[in-house]
This record gives sequence, structure tokens and C-alpha cells, in this order.
Amino acid sequence: MKSMVIGGIILVIALMAGTYFVAGDAFVSGDYINSLTMLGAFAIIAITVFVVIKYINQIKNDTASGDLLDGSWDGIGEYSNQIPKGWGIAFIGVIIWGIWYMLIGYPTNSFSQIGQWNEETLEHNEKFASKWDNPSQETLNAMGESIFLVQCAPCHGVDAEGIDGKSKDLTIRILKSSVQYVIRNGSYNFKSLYPAGMPSMILNDANDIDEVSSYVAGGFKGKQPSSYMVCAGCHGIDGKGIAFVGPNLVEYDDALILAVLENGKKANIGTMLSFKGTLNPTQEKALAVYIRNLGDTQ
Repeated sequence: MKSMVIGGIILVIALMAGTYFVAGDAFVSGDYINSLTMLGAFAIIAITVFVVIKYINQIKNDTASGDLLDGSWDGIGEYSNQIPKGWGIAFIGVIIWGIWYMLIGYPTNSFSQIGQWNEETLEHNEKFASKWDNPSQETLNAMGESIFLVQCAPCHGVDAEGIDGKSKDLTIRILKSSVQYVIRNGSYNFKSLYPAGMPSMILNDANDIDEVSSYVAGGFKGKQPSSYMVCAGCHGIDGKGIAFVGPNLVEYDDALILAVLENGKKANIGTMLSFKGTLNPTQEKALAVYIRNLGDTQ
């Protein structure tokens, strides 16, 4: 036992020294919270090591004792013993400490850098919303361009034409390959906006798929293929969509752009992540205006 205690003391000193070497600057920073944290780390190291030593010694030397309860499980009986006093005191102590921490202790009732950041962010958002309460289309377009260059250009390129075919060319409303992919695989990206979604293989004939894809991607110009009538039930004869049923296939509109920003999108060239919570409503509207003004979106 004596050798175990000596070994434990050496281990405690080594662990404390390592902790101080890694994070000792917090201990001397003058912030009492950091000092308490360091002292707590030292206490945990010491308590853990000596509790382990105690129970290892107890396992080696103790014998079973107490009143044996009635019954057994596969020949294994159970003694009626009280819980260890140390464990019981620690358990009650943690409960008391938890109540103190939630009602009085740091950071619930004290200064918090995260809390300060949140307060300043909310204040800034309020100022932003009041400043741009009713912006003109020109202002929204300029704002949208700035947002696009920061948030969207890393994937779609500064010219919005996509990067190496790995992201969508936003100067074109829709590509033939994209239409074919949706027809074959369906789409449930925007169930909050279009609850029914679109089932897969709504057209089965390869020639029909090719004709409809060419017609839709071509901007609904020329003779409308008869097979498009399957699509018209949700997207309309003119392809401009039906509210809560099917999106506009002819041009970008706010509803579709905002739905993509909120939900992200899975398509034939990859998956776009959701921007929900990243942009405020004014920024989303500005980005929608800018994207609608890109290239051949009509």
C-alpha cells in the first residue's frame, strides 16, 4: 500500500505539472474564473488518483461481508451493504453544486463573452433591419452582389457560372441534364413549400424525357411536346408554377431561391448545404434580386 501511495503522489505531481505546462498562463492571467478552473483541474487529478488507489487496494485486500440477501442469480448471491460513504457524499455534493451553478454560479448569473456576443449581434441585426427596412431594387441588387461574392462565389464562382461543373451555373435558369435528373429521380427538396414533392419516373419513355427536358431547358420555346402535359398538372401549361404545388420552371422567383437557401438542395452534380440562420430576411431578398438579374435567367 505504501508503494502505491508514493506512486500516486508522483503521478499526481506529474499530471499537475503537465497541466500547468499546457495551460498555466490561465492560472496567472488575473482572471479568477481561470484560476478556479485550474485549481479544479488539480483537485480532480488528486481525487481521481487517490480514489483509484483506494479501490485497487480494497479489491486486493477486502473480503465480502454483511448480511446475504435471499435468493441468488446463477449461484451468485448479493450482500445487503450500504453504499460507500464517500460515494454518497460526492453524489449529494454534485447535486448541491448543480443547483448552485444553475441559480447563482458562473456563467448563469455572471458576465459571459458568449452572452455579450449574442447581445451585440442582436443589437446589430436590429440596426441593420431598421436601416434597410424598405430598400430600392438597386440597393438590393448591390447588397445581393456583396452577399453573393462572400457566401456563394466560393462554390458558384465570382461570375456565377459554376466551377468545373461541380456547382450550378446560376446564369442559366435550368439545364437539360438537371431536368432529366429530376424526372428520373424525383425531388423532395422543398417539401415545406411544395408538400407533395415530385415522384420519380413521372415519364418512362426515354424519348419523352428527352423532348420534355429540351423544351423546359430551352425556355419553353417552340412546339410544346404532348408529353409535357404530365408536368403541366403541377407546373402549369406555361411552366410558371402553381403555388404550393410545383415551382416555376421558366424563371427564378423569390419563393424558389428562398427555399433553396433555407433547405439546401440535392441535385445531379452534388448537394448544396442549407443557409438557414446565416442570412437575415433582407439579405435573402437581396440575394434573390441579384440572382434573378444574372445572365439568361428568363
